Amino acid sequence: MARLKTLVALLAALTLPATLVGAAQAAPSTDVVAMAPPAGSPAAINGQLRVCGVKLCNQYGKQIQLRGMSTHGIQWYAQCVKPASLDALANDWKADVLRISMYIQEGGYETNPRKFTDLVHGYIEEATKRGMYALVDWHQLSPGDPNHNTSRAKTFFKEIANRHKDKTNIIYDIANEPNGVTWSRVKSYAEQVIPVIRAEDSDSLVLVGTHGWSTFGLSDGRDPQEVVNNKVSASNVMYTFHFYAASHGTEYLNTLSKVADQVPVFVTEFGTQTASGDGSNNFTRSQQYIDLMNQKKISWVNWNFSDDHRSGAVFKEGTCSGGSFSGTGVLKPAGVWVRDRIRTADNFPTR
Repeated sequence: MARLKTLVALLAALTLPATLVGAAQAAPSTDVVAMAPPAGSPAAINGQLRVCGVKLCNQYGKQIQLRGMSTHGIQWYAQCVKPASLDALANDWKADVLRISMYIQEGGYETNPRKFTDLVHGYIEEATKRGMYALVDWHQLSPGDPNHNTSRAKTFFKEIANRHKDKTNIIYDIANEPNGVTWSRVKSYAEQVIPVIRAEDSDSLVLVGTHGWSTFGLSDGRDPQEVVNNKVSASNVMYTFHFYAASHGTEYLNTLSKVADQVPVFVTEFGTQTASGDGSNNFTRSQQYIDLMNQKKISWVNWNFSDDHRSGAVFKEGTCSGGSFSGTGVLKPAGVWVRDRIRTADNFPTR
């Protein structure tokens, strides 16, 4: 199936025009465009992603590590996700994954499902044309039980999977940071939503948020082994872990190290500051996490690609209203730090 999807995408790129709709502009056309990532780009070379053991592997079975950025909530900061900024992310930062953070509540999807679904369609196309993986984040946050949004999730992911099933760079993240809820409830939700995706797209990677704000239950005082001992009944699935280095110390670092040897883990959100996404940066602790993730080839995405006033937003305030996003002059300290970690010497395709 993966080879068929690759062939379909390549043929589409030769016979169909690329979308002309900017990601931060109007909704894209409803025509199905199986755009192929540009030759030589991370998504083109790695192709369809597979879980192999507890690692993430590319289409050739090679273990890989993706590194990239998450948007802020697109209901607030869509102006920061536009052609110029995405060009900088792909070409200057050398990122290979864009996490598209679509909140469900808090002024997000539930207020206008059509608008937000179309925005996500557009962002997927923009990531694809730049050769990045598009990580579609169902950013449920409050209430913390993902079952509150099961019906909405099924509707959304059915359309996203149907539209983009012939792409090889789609990653589905079905539940951001479940909290105040048991793992069994999260697992039940996942086993309802994943079949909806698989009915449209049989082989793309699916990520499942873990309880305790995606800490395998640790932040809710639960035993991380609950997930390890009661895995989701589905294939090509990874489990998410989040951390903020100024808040999450040795216990969290050790938990990530342990669970990553037991189940496939993808760090879909982290920050160098406190769990609020603000405050002082702890770059020393952050580097310990980076070293661990590099050692174990754990893919990661940093929060966040915006000019929010908080220290965790990589751009200086006002940057998104301008036209320049490359280099370090427009970046806050956290932005300079994380850009450097994405642009490391062992960057794709050798990593």
